[in-house]
Amino acid sequence: MHVLEAGFETPGRPCVLLLHGFPELAFSWRKVMPALAAAGYHVLAPDQRGYGRTTGWSPEYGGDLAPFRFTNLVRDALGVVYAFGHRHVAAVVGHDFGSFVAAWCAVIRPDVFRSVVMMSAPFAGPPAAPFGIADHPLTPQQDPVHRELAALSRPRKHYQWYYSTPEANADMHRAPQGLHAFLRAYYHHKSADWSGNAPCPLQAWNADELAKLPTYYVMELDKTMAETVAQEMPDAAAIAANRWLPDSELAVYTAEYERNGFQGGLQWYRCGTSGLFDAELQTWSDRTIDVPSAFISGLQDWGIYQGPGVFEAMQSRVCTNMILCELIDRAGHWVQQEQPDHVNELLFTFLNKSTA
Repeated sequence: MHVLEAGFETPGRPCVLLLHGFPELAFSWRKVMPALAAAGYHVLAPDQRGYGRTTGWSPEYGGDLAPFRFTNLVRDALGVVYAFGHRHVAAVVGHDFGSFVAAWCAVIRPDVFRSVVMMSAPFAGPPAAPFGIADHPLTPQQDPVHRELAALSRPRKHYQWYYSTPEANADMHRAPQGLHAFLRAYYHHKSADWSGNAPCPLQAWNADELAKLPTYYVMELDKTMAETVAQEMPDAAAIAANRWLPDSELAVYTAEYERNGFQGGLQWYRCGTSGLFDAELQTWSDRTIDVPSAFISGLQDWGIYQGPGVFEAMQSRVCTNMILCELIDRAGHWVQQEQPDHVNELLFTFLNKSTA
């Protein structure tokens, strides 16, 4: 595993583990790591399985999905912590898909991951195990929402199921506008820089409600993701004015994704949409996150609400000791890159409270 490290100069520091999301890298924590290290922490940020310079995973669409299931991603996180000589961490912090890995770390090994910060992707808790079926057998149900989305007057499809198709990797890796321009548009579209990001809670998991989501989440049925974000490409002046992701920093992502493609990260989506590993995760059915927890996101991040009711359930039921929940204005989905100073302040506040 390729790991970025900060605060290693003196021994005995408490450890903080940072887990990135899609389509990101350990590099996405570049504005957080120095601040945490200056505050006295040993900070570790790996390229997660399927990303960047971490090796030992298959880039093939048809490859084995088992290495990408959540229990194995938790094992990866545990392996990084142990490799650097820590028996536990002060906090595991995850963003986007990394938020789910961090949450599962807290569910499965609360003795090691003694507090958790989830960013941009609220956690719904472990899937429910079948209950009472001796008297009322379950009938397998196909989710009708995909058929309903396709039947809308403006036909749509959900991005996670698109990401699970064989074509998705090539659509982005070989985007007609070029990979660098694709990533620029993708990051812009989901940031606070895009004026259309004004999130609101959805009332239900149905086609009419999901259609309220921007096209980077609920796409036009006949468009690829590259075509979707190309419609919102910022102009040259906006790109030159961007301070949270200048071209020199975006080039790091471009180089790594040019080398690897996206399939490693897309396998995570395939694990989720296939349901192959739901039974394994039902082992922890009804378990809550009992260690100190926090949620941080951008106020302009639709990711908070893409699962109807999840944001609210996380606070009221899933996390029994949530001591901080903050939505940061002028930040979209890439909160720790768009508003790093505010994120760092909140992390310090949380760490001080959770370790008091």
